[in-house]
Amino acid sequence: MDLQKLVEFRNTHNPYAKKEGIVVEEIRPGYARVTKTVLPDDINPAGLAHGGIYFALADTAAGAASASHGYYAVTVNANYNYLRAVKPGDTLIAEGTECKTGKTICVYDVRVTDQDGTLIGTGSLTYYLLDRKIEL
Repeated sequence: MDLQKLVEFRNTHNPYAKKEGIVVEEIRPGYARVTKTVLPDDINPAGLAHGGIYFALADTAAGAASASHGYYAVTVNANYNYLRAVKPGDTLIAEGTECKTGKTICVYDVRVTDQDGTLIGTGSLTYYLLDRKIEL
């Protein structure tokens, strides 16, 4: 599979990520990196980035890493640890790394950092591989 074409595909065929401003920057076998700049619309009543932003970034990174195998997948379980808050203007980077891949189940660890490399959160996400190839 052409992984650069997969990056382009993920960026043009994921309306939710596109709406949220999440961009897939890199995909390698079992790995993906995605980024997002926190916008004023991403803020909760406390003036900090809404937790859904962190989770969406983690899920997008792990999902893109899973796609490196050439099949569509769906999230079946996820655990995310919120460690620090960010504010508008900060850039979030999520890196998903495969822990285990099987015939139908894959598990990914995700680390979310800010533009300075500060750890913002971690997660573990499990995906079910569908019997449906990604056609680029």
